[in-house]
Amino acid sequence: MKKMIKLFHVPGWLLTAALGVLAGLSIFTFLYAEGPSYFSHDPAACVNCHIMRPQFDAWNRSSHKAAATCNECHTPKNPVGKYAVKAINGWNHSVAFTTNRFQEPIQIKRFNRSIVLGNCTACHRDMVQHIMKNPEGESLDCISCHRNVGHDGSR
Repeated sequence: MKKMIKLFHVPGWLLTAALGVLAGLSIFTFLYAEGPSYFSHDPAACVNCHIMRPQFDAWNRSSHKAAATCNECHTPKNPVGKYAVKAINGWNHSVAFTTNRFQEPIQIKRFNRSIVLGNCTACHRDMVQHIMKNPEGESLDCISCHRNVGHDGSR
């Protein structure tokens, strides 16, 4: 007969208490960080993080303010993609800010840049459809020339 060795035994009440504390801290942190606001379409949610204040203020002065909010440029158009990107970015941002590992000023990453570029060309299709490739046949990158459009009104 094989002997079963109990390496660790946690009483049920202790496990329940630990899970309750973990759930309580998680809910508190989510609410303290104004988590529900990130599910909205309100650009003010972006300035919950101080690092985004310059981008928000610049967008507020730009011509894009009348035509597009943060989500229209920075998330996919379909609801599943939109909330998936919000979840991915929310996680990445929370880790970066909690560990204090982020660039200042904030820099767009390749994943998010591709979303922005897709939204640029979708909104401005009539204007750019004939110039989407350079003379060498390479795809053009709107942001390389218009990197501040939508945020500071230049170009």
